[in-house]
Amino acid sequence: MSRPVVRRDLADLPAYVPGARSPVGAAAFKLSSNENPYPPLPAVVAAIMDAAEDVNRYPDMFATELTEAIGASLGVDPAGVVVGTGSVAVLGHVLTAFCEPGDEVVVPWRSFEAYPIAVALAGAVGVRVPVGEDGRLDLVAMAAAVTERTRVVLVCTPNNPTGPAVRADELEEFLVAVPEHVLVVLDEAYVEFVRDADAADGLATFAANPNVVLLRTFSKAYGLAGLRVGYAVARPRLAAGIRLASTPFGVSHLAQHAALASLRARDQLLARVDAIVAERTRMLAGLRGQGWTVPDSEANFVWLALGDHATTFAERCARAGVVVRPFAGDGVRVSVGEPEATDILLEVAADWLR
Repeated sequence: MSRPVVRRDLADLPAYVPGARSPVGAAAFKLSSNENPYPPLPAVVAAIMDAAEDVNRYPDMFATELTEAIGASLGVDPAGVVVGTGSVAVLGHVLTAFCEPGDEVVVPWRSFEAYPIAVALAGAVGVRVPVGEDGRLDLVAMAAAVTERTRVVLVCTPNNPTGPAVRADELEEFLVAVPEHVLVVLDEAYVEFVRDADAADGLATFAANPNVVLLRTFSKAYGLAGLRVGYAVARPRLAAGIRLASTPFGVSHLAQHAALASLRARDQLLARVDAIVAERTRMLAGLRGQGWTVPDSEANFVWLALGDHATTFAERCARAGVVVRPFAGDGVRVSVGEPEATDILLEVAADWLR
């Protein structure tokens, strides 16, 4: 071998496709990345500016103040909270901590685009279980897919990109069916947007099941997507293993202080979430009133199962002034943004059906 060679299996990794940005100079609403459309609160901006004076120093490696604040806000042991650069990075640390090469990870599909990438990078084998036509996870089939080689099962609730949340009764039955030595990761990146009274309570599920780990983030409801702060909630023994697999000094000083300020301003931020949920309701009602079949979304986006027409629909949206996220061959995910963006989206959707 005469030169360095990249791992062969990386050639088979699916590329992560970020949500498209608006063209430079173009007037378009970006509804492609499930971002919070509101800018940070003034108190959060002030915290970032104050923290900027210390960027010549390494951040607190274990984000001690932040993990204590998260623990207090959720009513969990701070020793069980592990932070990272977004929940997707924390997921990678979880898989690294629990999977040996060749172990299996059961994943719903279509679900979060990063799952197959994170599983492969951990050296594990992904076992995909199709999501139902209604966009809901098929937990019965996922439980049936568990084998002796399974180490982790990923449950995305609400599911990205289709929208529905897992219900409490079906999750309870699922956990009874899954062996206790299999780690069940509840990815709750959009939990603050859930309004379904029958949806599973992640914290209660975690409290009752030692093999459950929660993933959450400050990117969506808290509007800190650009600073990358996510976290896992696990039993302290499991959290210690996840922490060992984490990138040292991963979460910046700016990000830690912005997250702390966001927790302090939680009531104001959740009022914004209520406004996004109201706009989601308007978008869903508008689409269904036109004749679209749309899954019940409990997140900050909606799903249009357009199949092979996904890319064409996204192109029409872009020409009209809204950038959405196509998944070629499957559908289009539309983030909930400004009311003006919803108006444009509904115009394009109505014209599509004519």
